Amino acid sequence: MSRTSKFFVAVPTGIVALGLFMAGCASPGPVASQTPSPPTPVTSLPSSSPAAVPNQPAGTTAGPDHVVIIVEENKPASSILGDAAAPYINKLATDHALAANYQAVAHPSLPNYLALTSGTNAGITDDCTPGGSCTARVPNITDEIVQSGRTWKMYAESMPAPCTADSSGPYAVKHNPFMYYPSVTDNNASCAAHVVPLTQLDGDLTAASRLPNYVFISPNLCNDMHDCPVATGDAWLSHQVPDILASPAFTTQNSLLVIIWDEGEGENNTVLAIFAGPAARQAHTSPLAYSHYSLLHTVERLWGLAPLTENDRNAPVMSDLLK
Repeated sequence: MSRTSKFFVAVPTGIVALGLFMAGCASPGPVASQTPSPPTPVTSLPSSSPAAVPNQPAGTTAGPDHVVIIVEENKPASSILGDAAAPYINKLATDHALAANYQAVAHPSLPNYLALTSGTNAGITDDCTPGGSCTARVPNITDEIVQSGRTWKMYAESMPAPCTADSSGPYAVKHNPFMYYPSVTDNNASCAAHVVPLTQLDGDLTAASRLPNYVFISPNLCNDMHDCPVATGDAWLSHQVPDILASPAFTTQNSLLVIIWDEGEGENNTVLAIFAGPAARQAHTSPLAYSHYSLLHTVERLWGLAPLTENDRNAPVMSDLLK
């Protein structure tokens, strides 16, 4: 386990049971409420009123130059930690910062992706296809990122063309939350510039100025471990992650890479969350209770953005994983 953190982090006094939806990640089409109600929280975590994020004075908008988030699929932490089929992931977890008590907030996939990017499930409880009643008419993190003067992109592996709203082959739109937000999809040109195939990432990694401040990466259904073994996802990460960490955005700037899983299996919704890069601590394991809402709140706190909902506002910031 890790060294004791040198930063003060308020520890929640209790963990409220997570509300689990129907298990599984491949539920059939649109089931969202016709008019998404102010959604009930998928889960509720006590407020921690954390101290300022390390190296960021309270009230400032400083923070990492880039935050890159990779989301893998459907594996509880217990099925990966110590698994000989995942040597690269286990090395990442040992060498960098690991949240050992990190919870997904729902089943199936889509509500978790929406929670990660908007702090709510927006009334959507299934893996429906975007459009009609399956629309998340709520503010999301990209709205605030743009307002703050920062940039963003969603990179989806195997997406056949920018801003594709239908699943195609190994591309699953349910793993692309930004296609559910009207503020992204209503402007076709803007959507095509921001929601792009993963093939664009290599070019954007060539210069720090080309890589957006906020990056969300969704591997395809094989490389995210949804349809293929853990070893396949581990091999994919072993090629993708070094390219990110060796890019100018990470070697010349203070940037953060986050690798998480969207959900676990059944009642076991404890998943891995690994922080790496110059903004993350090294060889540190945190036992504190965090969730997808905590990750969203951490990004908001790092960049001085207002919380989007009470879910992320009340979730503890993951300060002890940061330098």
